[in-house]
Amino acid sequence: MLTTRLVLGLSLLGVLTMAVVSKSAQAAPPPTAPPLRLWEGDAPGAMGTEAADIPTLTVYAPAPEKSNGAAVVVCPGGGYGGLADHEGKPVAEWLASLGVTGIVLKYRLGPKYHHPVEMGDVARAIRTVRFHASDWGLDPKRIGVLGFSAGGHLASTAATHFDAGNASAPDPIDRVSSRPDAAILIYPVITFTDPFTHKGSRHNLLGDNPSPDLITLLSNEKQVTAQTPPCFLIHGTDDGAVPAENSLQFALACRKAGVPVELHLYEHGPHGFGLGGSDPVLSAWPGSCAKWLVHRGFLKKTN
Repeated sequence: MLTTRLVLGLSLLGVLTMAVVSKSAQAAPPPTAPPLRLWEGDAPGAMGTEAADIPTLTVYAPAPEKSNGAAVVVCPGGGYGGLADHEGKPVAEWLASLGVTGIVLKYRLGPKYHHPVEMGDVARAIRTVRFHASDWGLDPKRIGVLGFSAGGHLASTAATHFDAGNASAPDPIDRVSSRPDAAILIYPVITFTDPFTHKGSRHNLLGDNPSPDLITLLSNEKQVTAQTPPCFLIHGTDDGAVPAENSLQFALACRKAGVPVELHLYEHGPHGFGLGGSDPVLSAWPGSCAKWLVHRGFLKKTN
């Protein structure tokens, strides 16, 4: 295993269930709350009213006495064409075991939906958590994002294509920053540039004939700046679906920009291993990530 450590903070998260109504009407959701819609009405760009047209958040809250005020939005992978179950709920439950609120994002998918819909969904998720932080007992400065595979691409998009919010927006949630305070990227798709891209993810997100400019825009190793939040990356060097160069290029871009980054490369790590299962090596990454979060001050209580 090769580890490149540059310090970085990611906030693996506290308890929260997001409703998207007026702030004054919100209260911390119960641990078993049903999924919450990101928008009260139809989501922007919605092409129907089925479940696949409605992005949601499902909150997995830690026990009240264990909650530390941090929260992490979890983006499961699936090639932008599906959502892998083992990269959603189990990950949020692991975060909750750390005292972090784990929030699984169900984002819209291709080939029905293309960019910028998915980016809008993850940005809205981060804004929603931050907007309701005081109501839900969260620290608005410790809101992270975590993603696997194509969900890792979405998380890296959140880390490189954020904005400070629109102060004049009629929806108060849209006035809030969408910048995550940390990003955890697990065997992520990062680049849409050949030869290291995952072509299925690129096709589902960008369609049949994306322009060179769009490919460059969503090749997130090319979009890292000094404002990109600290990042933690995991990848297997023998990943046969998403080459490890995706994580390598992103880590190098972070280093060049002065962004704190920690990278773990495993000699053996087939794509899609999630939390590592029974593998004694791969199952160690959540522990390493938790230590990184402590080091970054993400797991400390604010009171």
